[in-house]
Amino acid sequence: MKEHYYTSKIKWTGNKGSGTDHYKNYERSHNIIVENKALIEGSSDPSFRGDPTKHNPEELLVSSLSSCHMLWYLHFCSVHKIIVEEYTDQAEGIMIEEPGGNGYFKEVTLNPVVIVKNKEMAEKAMELHKKAREYCFITNSVNFPVKHNPQIKTQQ
Repeated sequence: MKEHYYTSKIKWTGNKGSGTDHYKNYERSHNIIVENKALIEGSSDPSFRGDPTKHNPEELLVSSLSSCHMLWYLHFCSVHKIIVEEYTDQAEGIMIEEPGGNGYFKEVTLNPVVIVKNKEMAEKAMELHKKAREYCFITNSVNFPVKHNPQIKTQQ
């Protein structure tokens, strides 16, 4: 078994001069820094006093699930000679916020739309979503259901 290590630096940038002396006196803004990669500006969800122009952790979690599935899917299509010409996914997550303020994700649904080169590839292309789901590292690491509603289309 191999182990892979990942690092990420989070730097809070929301001190407006008085730190966290009051709930309303600081921004939730922060930078997500991974060495040699583009900076990601983050904040909390606007529902929690965050900046709506910045990525929030909940969106990043949903995006990670979607991205991981796509990368495995494209790999398996390549191995099986399925030519994918386009791939998009409008992923959706449902998070439950409890009365005390804590919360959790109830589920995430991936909605990939895949265009393959020809109709002969469509059946196998659909099948490979199941395999990608089984291999996705992120899906295998969460404690809520990750549902899939794939669509396969063809150019011909």
